[in-house]
Amino acid sequence: MAVSKDEAAAATQLMDMVIAHWRAELLLVAAEIGLADKFDGDGPRSAEEVAREYGYRARPMHRFLRSLAGCGLFASDGHGRFRLTDLGKALKSGAEGNARSAVIALVGDMVKPAWKEFAYGLETPDAPFEKAQGMGLFEYCEKNPGMAQFFSETMVGFHGREPSAVAEAYDFSGIGSLVDVGGASGNLLGHVLSRHQHLQGVLYDLPHVVTDAPPLLEGFGVADRVAIEGGSFFEGVPAGHDAYLLSHIIHDWDDSENATILGHIHKAMKPDGKLLIVEMVLPEGDEPHMGKMLDMMMLLVPGGEERTPSEYAQLLEPNGFRITRVVPTSSAVSVVEAVRA
Repeated sequence: MAVSKDEAAAATQLMDMVIAHWRAELLLVAAEIGLADKFDGDGPRSAEEVAREYGYRARPMHRFLRSLAGCGLFASDGHGRFRLTDLGKALKSGAEGNARSAVIALVGDMVKPAWKEFAYGLETPDAPFEKAQGMGLFEYCEKNPGMAQFFSETMVGFHGREPSAVAEAYDFSGIGSLVDVGGASGNLLGHVLSRHQHLQGVLYDLPHVVTDAPPLLEGFGVADRVAIEGGSFFEGVPAGHDAYLLSHIIHDWDDSENATILGHIHKAMKPDGKLLIVEMVLPEGDEPHMGKMLDMMMLLVPGGEERTPSEYAQLLEPNGFRITRVVPTSSAVSVVEAVRA
């Protein structure tokens, strides 16, 4: 049977997706061995020279570098030597964006076994990660300090553009006091308060998490306007404030756990207070969106999910909230604003 041009093109497109997986695996090897760190400055190095430092064979190293050059990370000088491109420099340890940490955390042994159990997440309400690793994500990070650091750096890099985008896009002028619930070290709160000088803030997270906050808030110049409180949002939140901010909290948990969190906020907030949810709000249609891929990672690892505006309404309304608007930002996230129903 003859294959139509459309069918052939579709098959080619699927193969491109498969090859994208190969590229991710090549990136993982490069990240794990710290390959980019072996290239200082703009001078080229031969594959033989680099291989010698690792105790590897020269020819396979040449082929490896050649393939990475095909991905844009290196450039060949035509004489068997390679130099890092700007893209490749982003894979260096400590480079802005923490790409190396992200590759190791998201492509490596922390998450990879969970993909083998993906169907488990379709069959049960439990996360495939838990089946694959025998524990949840947060427990895994506690027991694997090195991976915990990679994961933490990944989150900073992954969401790096969002804090300034949220601070710029949302109008905080009508808010006097803002509680960042589960705000970690205060990066988002610091961006918001530094841009909106009238605001008073409360940083609320687990006691061992907020210990890293003071120097960061000092760096933003807002420490004198922030009260730091330790506690769990599953047990309660600080009461009597104008607005409560949940940044990448809702997407971590299932509906019953979110009901507990939202219930505590509903009880604690002022009658005319606002709930601000910062997440990658999905479009209602089929168009591509980064949040749709993140949604699969949420299904895979913590067992949470990303949502469309209508799905946020379905979550919030039974818990006493009404969405008033969804504010897009210049980053991938939006701000879902809600009030008491």
